[in-house]
Amino acid sequence: MQLDEVIKSRKSVWKFSDKKPDWRDIIEAIDSARFVSMAGNIYSLRFIIVDDKEKIQKITESCQQDFVGDVHYIVVACTDGKKTQNAFGERAEKYLRQQAGAAIQNFLLKIQEQGLETCWVGHFVDNQIRRILTIPDDVEVEALFPIGYESKAKGIQARKKEKIDLDNILYFNKWKNKKMRSPSIVKMHA
Repeated sequence: MQLDEVIKSRKSVWKFSDKKPDWRDIIEAIDSARFVSMAGNIYSLRFIIVDDKEKIQKITESCQQDFVGDVHYIVVACTDGKKTQNAFGERAEKYLRQQAGAAIQNFLLKIQEQGLETCWVGHFVDNQIRRILTIPDDVEVEALFPIGYESKAKGIQARKKEKIDLDNILYFNKWKNKKMRSPSIVKMHA
């Protein structure tokens, strides 16, 4: 798949088939997250692949979203920001959020390229997830990703993405300026 095709086809899926993905495809997607820029070249993101059915059920209860438990694998993204915080002080929180988002986007695009589906789950009880997976209190649980194949059952479809008009999100040179100024005409002096 070409990058534009992967980007445009990415969607959130809530109905998964029973087909079990190859765990190596998931690891390859996680590997793609390593190639984002990190402040000070300090890599802060960590991933946990969960395939234990009992833990998946407990995670599902923590999310209060039943579809999360309909998969064979859940990937949990976490930020261990101690080194970044030591290096950058109060700016570290901003860097950590930006880095997590960038790395997760790489992961999501690679999942899509692999023919797998997921949904970015941000609603969960942090302390329950930490307890289930023995994540230290000073590590931030960023998001959960149930991974599988989309169910092709009749009547079940992923939500279509609303396309945002570029004119509604793009400004030039200042806030709310929707016009690009014409290139300056340079006069040549002899």
